Amino acid sequence: MAELGSKGVTAGKIASNVQKKLTRAQEKVLQKLGKADETKDEQFEQCVQNFNKQLSEGTRLQKDLRTYLASVKAMHEASKKLTECLQEVYEPDWPGRDDTNKIAENNDLLWTDFHQKLVDQALLTMDTYLGQFPDIKSRIAKRGRKLVDYDSARHHFEALQTAKKKDETKIAKAEEELVKAQKVFEEMNVDLQEELPSLWNSRVGFYVNTFQSIAGLEENFHKEMSKLNQNLHDVLLGLDKQYSGNAFPVKAQPSDSTPAKANKSPSPPPDGSPITSPETKTVNHELEASTLEAPGASIPKSPSQLRKGPPVPPPPKVTPSKEIKQENIISLFDDNFVPEISVTTPSQPAEAANAGAEAAGSEAAAGAEASKTEADSGSTSLPAVVVETFPATVNGTVEGGASSERADMPPGFLFKVQAMHDYTATDSDELQLKAGDVVLVIPFENPEEQDEGWLMGVKESDWIQRKELDQCRGVFPENFTERVQ
Repeated sequence: MAELGSKGVTAGKIASNVQKKLTRAQEKVLQKLGKADETKDEQFEQCVQNFNKQLSEGTRLQKDLRTYLASVKAMHEASKKLTECLQEVYEPDWPGRDDTNKIAENNDLLWTDFHQKLVDQALLTMDTYLGQFPDIKSRIAKRGRKLVDYDSARHHFEALQTAKKKDETKIAKAEEELVKAQKVFEEMNVDLQEELPSLWNSRVGFYVNTFQSIAGLEENFHKEMSKLNQNLHDVLLGLDKQYSGNAFPVKAQPSDSTPAKANKSPSPPPDGSPITSPETKTVNHELEASTLEAPGASIPKSPSQLRKGPPVPPPPKVTPSKEIKQENIISLFDDNFVPEISVTTPSQPAEAANAGAEAAGSEAAAGAEASKTEADSGSTSLPAVVVETFPATVNGTVEGGASSERADMPPGFLFKVQAMHDYTATDSDELQLKAGDVVLVIPFENPEEQDEGWLMGVKESDWIQRKELDQCRGVFPENFTERVQ
């Protein structure tokens, strides 16, 4: 009978709980639909929001603190392995062997002590602080349920009072249930109204104590660790002084961030031939006008325009000269010797050649008369100079025909050069040259992009075949070529 009674009580409680859940669900539905009013407390709701925020911040701080402790432990293990490695490589006959062992032992103890104090003064305190939140959270939830019970009892009592057919017994019972629900709700509500603000204000002191403890522990740890490191430094310094003759030089490795291209001077050839100075004018290498300007007036170029100096062509082969016998040397100051020197004007524009020819002719006539007068008077004879004028030619081409040829040249054509050596292009905007290739030199579209020692041009063969300047033109080193026109 006792078992049946106990079973009957349990079944009654289950039925009562189910009935409460149904009543609460019904009340919530009516409140959401707006058919029943809801008791609200804005001050308590603000306290609940602060509670949830405080719980979220504390949980995050606990998680980060555990991560920090895990990192300290990992650092401890790494430091321990490093000191063990030092002990293994430190030979027994080296001075300071015992000191290094003691330093390693103290280093391990210091890490262990630091980790343990962090656990005691920070992590355990954090766990205690967060341990009070679950109970308060459950009480807040229970208070919400009791509020729904109170609203439901209030609505039921009001409905019985406004009914057309009143039942005093039901009204009295409903009033009794309303008073009971109100009492339970107000007791829980008053307690939470006092605890939540106090808990919210306690967060400041907790954060201060926690981070002060961590900062103080770190300060002491690093102070002690600094002493150990100084002791180790002194031991190693003594070892270095004893074996100073076997010092290992440490050289800095070149940085990978060095730009691939820079404005560099020409690199010397493998055979050690001298580099032609960019300031020296040769037969086919003259300084551009832009290179004579002041250094401060130069305009910086983009990295894509910074090109290495032109490569140095291979040195010319030296042809052995024959020995000159004394009898083959002609005395220029012999009275009986009158040499005839034929002077040919250099390659230049047609107008200059004609003017030079006329001037040379007049000078030759005057010189002939003067020499004839001196010969007749019996004075000391000087070598007679016979000037012969010829049309200026380049590779068999008369200079005067340049105007007719320029019509077939690319726009802006300046002059022709011929490759004296093979050149392998190292970039997409360079020309590939073979010895003997003729290149038509044209100006740069932007003169500021021209680098010293480089020319812009198009192969004559490519121009004759395609007549497409944009696809055929490119830059090439000037010192690999010789000007022919």
